[in-house]
Amino acid sequence: MTEKRTPGTGGECYIPYGQRTGEESVVYFTRDLSADGLKKIYERIQSRLTGKVAVKLHTGEQHGPNIIPRPWVRHLIETDLPDASIVETNTYYEGDRYTTDVHRKTLEVNGWTFCPVDILDEEGTAMLPVKDGKWFTEMSVGKNLLNYDSLFVLTHFKGHTMGGFGGSNKNIGIGCADGRIGKAMIHTVPGSDDLWSISMEEFMERMTESAKSVVDHFGSKIAYVNVMRNMSVSCDCEGTAAMPVVTPDVGILASTDILAVDQACVDLIYALKEQDHKDFVERMESRHGLRQLTYMKELHMGNDRYQLINIDHEDLSIQPPEAVKDVVPFQKIVL
Repeated sequence: MTEKRTPGTGGECYIPYGQRTGEESVVYFTRDLSADGLKKIYERIQSRLTGKVAVKLHTGEQHGPNIIPRPWVRHLIETDLPDASIVETNTYYEGDRYTTDVHRKTLEVNGWTFCPVDILDEEGTAMLPVKDGKWFTEMSVGKNLLNYDSLFVLTHFKGHTMGGFGGSNKNIGIGCADGRIGKAMIHTVPGSDDLWSISMEEFMERMTESAKSVVDHFGSKIAYVNVMRNMSVSCDCEGTAAMPVVTPDVGILASTDILAVDQACVDLIYALKEQDHKDFVERMESRHGLRQLTYMKELHMGNDRYQLINIDHEDLSIQPPEAVKDVVPFQKIVL
């Protein structure tokens, strides 16, 4: 298939805010990296989440050092989501979450025992349609995903070995696809013996089409929180082998727009001083990870323009065009 793309949307190319077009969404921000901060920002987007709620969380490999702190999640679930379940799927690689049995052992080791944890592909798979996809017409997900009315996507924003960065798009694009069929559809060229044979930009597009199947399935009953803390260039799937954290903590972001919340996180990384963001930026650009953002826009999954509302000081809310044109507003108000 010949790839057609607007010039400048390659996954190694960062698009400054002033060069983006379209509508704006709302993204909330707090610098309060704590259980209270998570609860406070969750309350801005909670009205969408009704009925039986699934919390899509990366629970990590055994003893993973960088995952969202368990006490924060416990506090939020016990106070605001007492009937919710954490949801996960088994992995495509052999490790601490490869089968349901070892996955449940890892959940116990990491302390995810204070609420139900539903391994979505434990009882099989289901197919969700992919609308307007280039690579897929449907995606295989964990069957139990269909048992929920709403999805709260709670993401540790960080780097990723293949994806460049892991935000909300990766959390559901990879994290809801089942461990054997769906993840193979995303990662592997059909008929190849190499599990990781998809090229970089095609991988971003396949992952994003998978995420779109989940976004479309839940419609208005989905919301996103990205936690920008302990941001190694490695994914939490690398556990204790993750690269050391060298990027400063930033805060927590929330939105009902998946593209806007991931784009805002990427913008905040680029807004850091060069010595603070160089490793993370290199990881994103070298893996062509920014293609996640432009492809989400092409698939009409959200807006890459947004109003960033600082809920710690709402009278000082940031206008992103100024923030990306001149880093000073981010550093002065947010960072």
